[in-house]
Amino acid sequence: MLVVIGIVIFFFGLLFSIAWHELGHLAAAKLFGVKVTQYMVGFGRTLWSRKKGDTEYGIKLIPFGGYIRMIGMFPPKEDEKHGRSASSSPFRAMIEDARQMSAEEITPEDEHRQFYQRSPWKRIIVMLAGPVMNLVLAIGIFTAILMGHGTYTPTTTVASVSECVLPANAPNKDVCPPGAKPAPAAEAGFQPGDRIVEFNGKPYTTWEDLQLAIRGTTGPVPVVVERGGQLITLHPVLMRNQMPKLGSTSEYETVGFLGLSPTQELVKQDIGGVVDTIGGFVSLTAQKVIELPQRVPDLVAAIFGGERAQDSPVGIVGASRLGGEVLSSDQITVDDRIMLMFNLLAGVNLSLFVFNMLPLLPLDGGHVAGALWESVRRGFAKLVRRPDPGPFDTARLMPLAYAISMVFIAYSLLVLVADVVNPVTLF
Repeated sequence: MLVVIGIVIFFFGLLFSIAWHELGHLAAAKLFGVKVTQYMVGFGRTLWSRKKGDTEYGIKLIPFGGYIRMIGMFPPKEDEKHGRSASSSPFRAMIEDARQMSAEEITPEDEHRQFYQRSPWKRIIVMLAGPVMNLVLAIGIFTAILMGHGTYTPTTTVASVSECVLPANAPNKDVCPPGAKPAPAAEAGFQPGDRIVEFNGKPYTTWEDLQLAIRGTTGPVPVVVERGGQLITLHPVLMRNQMPKLGSTSEYETVGFLGLSPTQELVKQDIGGVVDTIGGFVSLTAQKVIELPQRVPDLVAAIFGGERAQDSPVGIVGASRLGGEVLSSDQITVDDRIMLMFNLLAGVNLSLFVFNMLPLLPLDGGHVAGALWESVRRGFAKLVRRPDPGPFDTARLMPLAYAISMVFIAYSLLVLVADVVNPVTLF
């Protein structure tokens, strides 16, 4: 029951994020006098709608996105100078079909309310408003969690000691196979509760710095720990072992290995810590979005029974399932379950922001790039005293936009299948 409740709650959280995104576009478009005929959450058949003023508000059957419909997205067709008809090629027919669909709802009284007629900076604001709304929501959620609840931060106190040396990609990390080497920490006598004070002659107060020192060291090293109020010097012999790269669960490197894990302490962040943490989230999310094409082989392998990494791409189905898994988990407290669900929702909004900023049509970033190019082109024409070249005709890019859309759809279907047959799990 908790799994189902978690899935439903998170699913509606995702729908709210989509509606919130489109609300940004809607508000900015209306602010600049652009007529918006539809505001829809979802695609396909309309389940419910109501018209208020110029705009029809509604919910559609397939909840995998949303849109607003603005009149005059593309400028009118220029005169054909070489006598070619609109149907002279499939691409040209595609362009003109898109232009015609954009112009269908334009009435004489709405001639002055078309999107393409707005100056480039206004069009940029309209297209940026959607992703920025997702960014604002993500920042708001992260800030509330980091400052109000806190985040678990690793300390220099030992939580557990590994019994033996196993590579990071070992199939079972809980069982030491016969003949496995004892872990350096276990061999040297480390115990849970030990607080590491010095490592190789240098004092450490944060786990991050200590971890880097451990990963960069091999051989015998003196380590001073506080145990029961007394300082004790231990002498582990660090060895090299395969470990996940910092910030990754799917990439590995060979580094110095001690064989212990730190305790986690709930710490509330100040403004500086919030800014640093959110900046790290944005950077990591951007990196993961850029890596999406590289994850195709892993997704295909996961569909046919391969390992599914925790940082594997997920769609709305996979994300909702994670929400159900979090809410039903008995490995963390109720407060932590709620905070983790909000963290997941904030992460989804951050991903929507970064993904939509890609300068590709039909994404928002593609329209922003077109408006920027128009601004540069007009500025250059004015500088060299040439005639105004007019608005940039994004309709000419529709064949490319359709091709990119097909790639997005194929990738989404691949992720959907992987989410169903081999879902990502957190616990």
